[in-house]
Amino acid sequence: MKVTISPNTLNGTVKAPPSKSMTHRYLIITSLADGDSLIEGPLRSDDTYATVEGLKKLGISIDDLADNWKIKGGSLSPSETVIDCRESGTTLRFLIGLCSLLEKHCTLTGSPSLIRRPNKPLLSALEKLGVHVQSIEGFPPITVRGRLKGGEAEIPGDISSQFISSIILAAPYAEKPLTLRIQPELESKPYVHLTLDAIKNSGVVPEYSDNLGLIKIPTGKYNPTRIKIEGDWSSASYMLAAGAVAGKIHIDNLDITSKQADIEIIRILDKMGAYVKIKGNRVTTEKSNLSGIDLDLRNCPDLFPMVACLCSVAEGSSTLTGLERLKIKESDRLEAMIEGLRKLGIKITKSRGTITIKGGTPSGATIDPYNDHRIAMSFAIIANAARGKTTIINPECVSKSYPSFWNDLKQVGAELK
Repeated sequence: MKVTISPNTLNGTVKAPPSKSMTHRYLIITSLADGDSLIEGPLRSDDTYATVEGLKKLGISIDDLADNWKIKGGSLSPSETVIDCRESGTTLRFLIGLCSLLEKHCTLTGSPSLIRRPNKPLLSALEKLGVHVQSIEGFPPITVRGRLKGGEAEIPGDISSQFISSIILAAPYAEKPLTLRIQPELESKPYVHLTLDAIKNSGVVPEYSDNLGLIKIPTGKYNPTRIKIEGDWSSASYMLAAGAVAGKIHIDNLDITSKQADIEIIRILDKMGAYVKIKGNRVTTEKSNLSGIDLDLRNCPDLFPMVACLCSVAEGSSTLTGLERLKIKESDRLEAMIEGLRKLGIKITKSRGTITIKGGTPSGATIDPYNDHRIAMSFAIIANAARGKTTIINPECVSKSYPSFWNDLKQVGAELK
């Protein structure tokens, strides 16, 4: 399939979808908690369904009740078949941690794009904590057999925060308290803070240093819980950007006190000179003359595609740093964005983990997002401020995180074919 977008003025109101990060975390926590839990308003997307199906294979009962998921936890058991994590890195990493609590083998694999993503640091740390693992250089398929004994392990903080979150989520059920030493310094800190907050809300109190270089998790049990999933700032970033470049858009269902990493988008837009208004759980953006920006995206790498597109229409040059880990996302996100922006006629230079973008007026082009949801959505937004039509190949890839994206974009006036 393809979607062609003609430049147009956008205006209207959309509701931010539920947080993917929080849905994943509470699926794991409620699966371990002994008893019935309710996740209210979870994100229903390809990635979260991958986690649901994986948990069901591990003996967890998950019932779909209208807008909620009812989870009967505490009955974790080995899967008799290989668990397919599809394209979800979060599913793979979190279920690896979960399987480390079982005394029988569990094997996990995924799609062609997922089996290219690294996991060796996570597996090495688990081995130090008493877990048996089998893989070829840390790539799926991965076989895990516990039990997680606890103790102390080191793990790098500059590859994926999901490695750290995976261990934290499983850690209360280890045989003894667990300590993680993170070196070099942790990147994407907000994601680990989300995990620590989630386990704290569920009855386990961690200890950690200010820079998250040292994290201690006691043994214990999660309490069954009823949790309402907050709006997703990652998904909201696209519609917030749409208002800033092409009209006026109101986005509802956003918690301005959220600890999600991608709440940073409102500060980025403000720094670029965009009109941003916050009222309750609604954030409004309006078409503005944007200025170039120098920005380190180390702690919010998922914003890179949309921010790069914003820089392509900003006056002057922008320099984006902290991009080294983008090559191990759903695609080589850095190279895919450089290719796409150049197709739009934007001048862009690269030096290691840094790019410089000279703003202008993008022209229309055909964009291959390489099956990467964030690239597809970012170019779909900037297409509304381009000169000429833009075609996105494989637009259905957005279902990984934001299944209603194309409907929401049409709802605010985008001209789609």
